[in-house]
Amino acid sequence: MLLLNKAIFLDRDGVINDNSKKHVNKPEDLIIYDGVKEALKKAYDNNYDLFIVTNQGGIEMGHLTEKQLEAIHDKMIEELEPYCKFKEIKYCPDFNRESNCRKPKPGMILELAEKYDIDLKNSWMIGDMDTDIEAGIAAGCKTAKIGRLNENADVNGKNLYEVINKII
Repeated sequence: MLLLNKAIFLDRDGVINDNSKKHVNKPEDLIIYDGVKEALKKAYDNNYDLFIVTNQGGIEMGHLTEKQLEAIHDKMIEELEPYCKFKEIKYCPDFNRESNCRKPKPGMILELAEKYDIDLKNSWMIGDMDTDIEAGIAAGCKTAKIGRLNENADVNGKNLYEVINKII
């Protein structure tokens, strides 16, 4: 019998890092929230595969390049490496809401689930926007919302640390 992996798909901005004052367009703009390292370590230590799925429409709009985004993600990986490892970081460079990869469409989640043999029914999509929750539901995941309440989410919490502690 083939055992599938369980995963946590995480939005980046507003979940991992603060983007409330300005968009993260260069590595020095990346400020990891308090409690994120501990939350991700707990998930990783409980055998969840970790993925980032993030809309990065700023690329299409010309606010940053894919090379700049890669540098931001390199900094994030470096800061979080003592606590967890991400299987993959997937981003949608499109600003166009009709794009198949842009959340609320589940394209990024479904692609990663197929590539890594993920059991979506036992996996989670965690985000701070209603579009993250819509994408998770459309993909067949359980969902967790950070910040403002979303009645369709399985779990709601004020930050990633609180949400992970409710899930695990």
